[in-house]
Amino acid sequence: MADTNGTGRSFKRRDQLLEMEQEVRKWWDESQVFNSEANEKPPKEGDKFFGTFPFPYMNGYLHLGHAFSLSKLEFAAAYHRLRGTNVLLPFGFHCTGMPIKASADKLRREIERFGNPPSFPSETDETVTEPQVKIEENDSQPDKFKGKKSKAASKTGKETYQWEIMRGYGLSDTEIATFQDPVQWLRFFPPLAVEDLKAFGLGADWRRSFITTDINPYFDSFVRWQMRKLKSMGKIVKDLRYTIYSPLDGQPCADHDRASGEGVIPQEYTLIKMEVVPPFPAKFGFLEGKKVYLAAATLRPETMYGQTNAWVLPDGKYGGFEINESEVFILTERAARNLAYQRLSRVPEKVTCVVELTGQDLIGLPLRSPLSFNEVIYCLPMLSVLTDKGTGIVTSVPSDSPDDFMALQDLKSKAPFRAKFGIKDEWVLPFEVIPIISHPEFGDKSAEKICTDMKIKSQNEREKLDAAKKVIYKGGFYEGTMIAGEHSGLRVQDAKTLIRTKLLETNQAVVYSEPEKKVMSRSGDECVVALTDQWYLTYGESTWRKAAEECLADMNLYSDETRHGFEHTLSWLNQWACSRSFGLGTRIPWDEEFLVESLSDSTIYMAYYTVCHLLQNGELFGSDTSSVKPQQLTDDIWDYVFLSGPEPESSIPLSLLQKMKREFEYWYPVDLRVSGKDLIQNHLTFAIYNHTAIFPKRHWPRGFRCNGHIMLNSEKMSKSTGNFRTLKQAIEEFSADATRISLADAGDGMDDANFVFETANSAILKLTTQRAWMEEVIGAESSLRVGPPSVYADRAFANEMNYAIKMTEKNYGDYMFRAALKTGFYDLQTAKDEYRLSCGSSGMNRDLLWRFMDVQTRLIAPICPHYSEYIWKKLLKKEGFVIKAGWPEAENPDLTLHKANRYLQESIKNFRKLLVKQDSGGPKKTIGLIYQSAIGQEGNFNQTLKLCMPFLKDKKKDVMTLGVQALDLRLPFGEMEVLQENLELVKRQIGLEHLEILSAIDQDAVVKAGRHGNLLTQTPPSPGSPTPIFLTKEGM
Repeated sequence: MADTNGTGRSFKRRDQLLEMEQEVRKWWDESQVFNSEANEKPPKEGDKFFGTFPFPYMNGYLHLGHAFSLSKLEFAAAYHRLRGTNVLLPFGFHCTGMPIKASADKLRREIERFGNPPSFPSETDETVTEPQVKIEENDSQPDKFKGKKSKAASKTGKETYQWEIMRGYGLSDTEIATFQDPVQWLRFFPPLAVEDLKAFGLGADWRRSFITTDINPYFDSFVRWQMRKLKSMGKIVKDLRYTIYSPLDGQPCADHDRASGEGVIPQEYTLIKMEVVPPFPAKFGFLEGKKVYLAAATLRPETMYGQTNAWVLPDGKYGGFEINESEVFILTERAARNLAYQRLSRVPEKVTCVVELTGQDLIGLPLRSPLSFNEVIYCLPMLSVLTDKGTGIVTSVPSDSPDDFMALQDLKSKAPFRAKFGIKDEWVLPFEVIPIISHPEFGDKSAEKICTDMKIKSQNEREKLDAAKKVIYKGGFYEGTMIAGEHSGLRVQDAKTLIRTKLLETNQAVVYSEPEKKVMSRSGDECVVALTDQWYLTYGESTWRKAAEECLADMNLYSDETRHGFEHTLSWLNQWACSRSFGLGTRIPWDEEFLVESLSDSTIYMAYYTVCHLLQNGELFGSDTSSVKPQQLTDDIWDYVFLSGPEPESSIPLSLLQKMKREFEYWYPVDLRVSGKDLIQNHLTFAIYNHTAIFPKRHWPRGFRCNGHIMLNSEKMSKSTGNFRTLKQAIEEFSADATRISLADAGDGMDDANFVFETANSAILKLTTQRAWMEEVIGAESSLRVGPPSVYADRAFANEMNYAIKMTEKNYGDYMFRAALKTGFYDLQTAKDEYRLSCGSSGMNRDLLWRFMDVQTRLIAPICPHYSEYIWKKLLKKEGFVIKAGWPEAENPDLTLHKANRYLQESIKNFRKLLVKQDSGGPKKTIGLIYQSAIGQEGNFNQTLKLCMPFLKDKKKDVMTLGVQALDLRLPFGEMEVLQENLELVKRQIGLEHLEILSAIDQDAVVKAGRHGNLLTQTPPSPGSPTPIFLTKEGM
C-alpha cells in the first residue's frame, strides 16, 4: 500500500521518483561527476562554460524563489555539460552584513525580556495609525510624476518574535537558544542548504563552496586584497554624504540590510525658511527673541517668486524643533528626525522639540518667505497636505501649481469655508496669481489656463488635477522660461540651480534629504537620511562609468528590458557607502573600526571560486586543513593569480600558485550570471563596475540573465499567508525532477513567473507513466516490427524526432527553458503517442522506438537529470552518464513533412470532434466524405479572399522556416495525398467503416453528399481546413 500521509491520496508515483533520485545521486557522488578541472590548454570559444548565481543569504532555508532563479543557471549549465562543454557551476553562501547579527541580538533581547525559553504575552491587537500625507503639489519632479492619496490607513497585528520564526524552522527551544551567537547561523544553515541543493540535483562543484565573513580567513584575505586594490586606484574615498541610515543600528542601511524599501535612495529637497513675523502667538510666545521658521521642503526653488501663502494640514501634528541656539523650525517630528541626522539639530542625532503644535495653531501666521514678491503671506489650511513626505509645510505657488490655484480659489470664493477655520479675509482675498514662468503652451498663468481648459471646478477633483499637474510641471520645467526675478529670460532648468545656490548661500534655505519612500531596517527601525562621514565607492565617476558602459555594451543580456534596467541604473548610481560599523563581514583593511558592507564584498567573488578548492580543500568555513595558510596570501599572491602580476616571493609552492593562476585564466571570464531583476539596481551593476576597475577587459563578464519573481499558483509567495514553500518542502512534496519541470514551465522573461502545483503533480504522472511505457516496450521487444522505416507513420515520427532535436537545441541555446520543455518533452511525447496510434496492426518500428527513448532521455536531461540518468543506466543499459552523453545527432528535419503531419493530426482531431457532435441524438454515422479546398480554381473573388485571409495569416509565420513558398496559396504538401496515404489511419481513429477523400470542385463528388451538399457552400473548405460530411449508410 502506498503512503497516503493521511490524505487518502496515493503518493506511490511521487515516492518512486524520490527513490530514483536518491539512487542516482549516489552514482553521481561516487563518480564526482560535477567536479570541474581546468584543462592544460586555454579554452577555445565554446570549450568551457562558467556560470554563477548570487550567493543566497544564510539567515534561513532556501525557498522556491531561490530555486526559480537558480534553475535558469542550472538548466543552462546542464545543457552545456550535455553537449560536452567543460562546465563549472560553483555555489557559495553569503553571511556578510547585518541581518544575521540583528536576528541573533533580537533572540538575546527576547530571552532577557521573556525568559529562556520565552513566555510571550498573549496576543493583543496593536493599532498603528499611519499619518495623513500630502506634500506640496509642485514638489514632484517633472519627470517623476506620482499621484498621491491623502487617506489615513490603519493596521492591526501582533509583534513577530524571532523565537517563533525559529520554531517555524522546526527547531527545538534548546536549539534556538544557541542562535544568540551569530556564528551558529553560519554553522547551521549553509550545510543544510548544500544538502537541499544536492537533493535538487544542482550540478555544482561543491569543493569550491565557501561562506563569507572573517570566519573564513581565506575569503577574508581575498576581500581585503580587493578593497586595498580599489583604494589604491582612487575608487574608495572618505566623504561626507547623504545616505539611508538606521538610527537603531547606528550605521547606514544598505539594500540587503532592509526589511522593506530595497532600492530606495535619498531624495534631496531645498528647505525654504519662511520666517514667522513677530509677535508670536501665545502658544509659542516664549520663543520671542529666536528666529522661528515654517520650514517647507520643495523640489522647485525657482518658483518661490510666486508664493501667495503656505499650506498646512489643519489636524496635522507639528512641533517647534531647535535647529541651533537661535533658530527653531516648525515642521513634523518625522522631518525633524531626519534633520537631526543631517547636522541640523541643537543636539546631534536627537530632536529637541520645544513646543507641540497642530496645523490649526499655525493657520493665520504671518510669514516672510524668501524671494516672494509678497512682503508678507499667511499660513492657510489644505486638507490634502501629506505629513509623511517632506515636512508637512507646503509653499503655495498658484501661477504654476494647479492644486495651489484651485485651493486658493476655493478659499476666495467660499466664505463658509474660510469661517470654518477662522480665516480672515485679508489673509486670502488680496493675493492674486503672480506670473513667474512662461509655459510654451499655457502662457504665464499656466495653472489657471489648464484648470479652465480642463473645466476643473474644485480642489477635490483629484484625477483631473493630477493630470494637469503632470502636463504643467513637465512642460514648465523643460521648456519654460523665467519671466520674474533676476534670472528672467533664462530657461527654467538653467535658472533652478542658480536660484537654489543663492538661497543656500544667503541662509534663506538649507539642504534637506529624506528616504524617497519608507525604509525599515531588519532591526525593525524606520530609517532616516543621515549625513555621514565614511568610506564610499566612487560609482558614477565619469571615467569609471564610461568603462562600465563599455562593458555593458559588449554583454549578452538576453532581453531589451534587462539592458534598459542596467542603462537606467548607470544613469543615476552615485557614490555608495561601502563601510559599516555593525554586523558580520571583513574589516576595512586600513580602518578596522569599520566592516566592508554586504554588497561591496560580493562584486568579484566569482574569481575566488576558481581557486577556492585549492585553498580550502572543499571545507566551507576555511578551517585549518589546507597546506596554504591564510597569512601567506599576500597582495602579491593575489596579484599574481588574478592580474598576471610578477612571480611573488612566497613559501607557497610555485607549482600550486601556477595551478591557481591556470585555473583562473582558464575559467574567467564569467560566461553567465543569473539573477532576479531586483539585483540590477545594485549587486549586478556593482559587479560590472568592480570588474572594469580591477580586471583587464578580457576578464570582464560576458552575460547576465535576469528574471522576474515567482508566484505560487498565481498568488504572491508569502510566509504570512502560507503560500510558501522551502526548496526542501517542494522536493518532499513533488520530487526534485517534478519541481524542476514546474520551475521550467513557470516562465523565462522579466515578468513574474508562476509555479503551479498542478504542473508539478502532472509531471509526476507523466514521468512515471513514461518510465512504465519504456519498460513495457523493452519487455515486448520481440513483438516490434523490425527493418528500416517503411510507412508514412515511420517517416513522420522520425522527422518529428529530428524536428524536436533541432528546436530544443535552439531553445536551450537561447536559455528559453519553457520552450525547451515544450519541444523536448511535451511535443515529443505527443509525437510518440501519435505514432503509436498511427501504426495500427502493423505495429511500431523497433529501431525508431529505441531512438526515441535515447533522444527523449537526452533532451529532458538538463531539466530532469535524475529521471534521465535512471532511464539511461537502468532501462537503456547505456555506458557513462547521460548528463555528459552528448547532444543527439539529427538530420535536418523535413519541414514540409512536419507541416503535413501536423495537418494530418489536427484534421483527425477536428473530424473526431465533429463526428461526435453530429452523432449525438441521431443514428450513428459510419461513412465519411472529406472535401478538399478549391481555392484559386473558380468562384467568387471576395469569398476566395475571405477564405484565404486566415490561411495567409498562418502562412506568414512559416516564411522564416519554409521560405517564400510559404506565401503560396497552396500548402507545401498535397492535402489529398496525405489523407489518402493515411486513409486507414483516419478511418480507425474516428471510427468509420467507409471514407473517401474528394475534391470540392468535382461535381460528381459533390453529388455524393446528397442533401448535405449545402454544407460545402455554408462552410467551404480552404487550404489546410477540409470540410467533412458524415453520413449513415441510408443517407449515402
